[in-house]
Amino acid sequence: MSVKTLLIEGAKQMDIELEDQQVSSLLAYLELIVKWNKTYNLSAIRHLEDGVKKHLLDSLSVIPYIKQEPLLDVGAGAGLPGIVISIMRPNLNVSVLDSVGKKCRFMQFAKTQLGLKNLTVVNQRVEDYQPEQCFGQITSRAFAEVEKTLSLTKHLLCDNGHYLLMKGDHFADEALEGFSLKVHKIRVPYVSDQRYFLEIQPH
Repeated sequence: MSVKTLLIEGAKQMDIELEDQQVSSLLAYLELIVKWNKTYNLSAIRHLEDGVKKHLLDSLSVIPYIKQEPLLDVGAGAGLPGIVISIMRPNLNVSVLDSVGKKCRFMQFAKTQLGLKNLTVVNQRVEDYQPEQCFGQITSRAFAEVEKTLSLTKHLLCDNGHYLLMKGDHFADEALEGFSLKVHKIRVPYVSDQRYFLEIQPH
């Protein structure tokens, strides 16, 4: 199966129909990750096929939960899921934040190459970041434990905002003080690990 077919079929299994332009942009983005990986070690993925499964499809699994409010991806690394969200939702303001300079340089390069006008790259520590506006949704994929993520980012979330945290099966289904928690079990095609998606809202 070609990587293009793998991406389209995998997305379809999650009830996500990809337009031709989205397919081209997602695969071009993945190719940039693999290319830069040789020098910068952005992720453990070295092959396009693994990248489609573990990066693109995994990040796409969050798309049905994304609302039309400014979004911040914390500890974005190579831009997952933030850049994938930016490609899928061109009318949504997406900010990707990471404290590592080389990762932000890569995301800035990807933004230029892919023409993502709705994407803002922020090279800062999350606790030092003081934007002018708050964010209605904050997402993270591999940033920190749930409680640490909440405490480091609470100054960035709008009053009625919510978190969308992507976790493997190692998260504790804990009662979070002062937050309501909804756990969604996600099945990512071609990926055997259990994936969970935590929707968290302050009371």
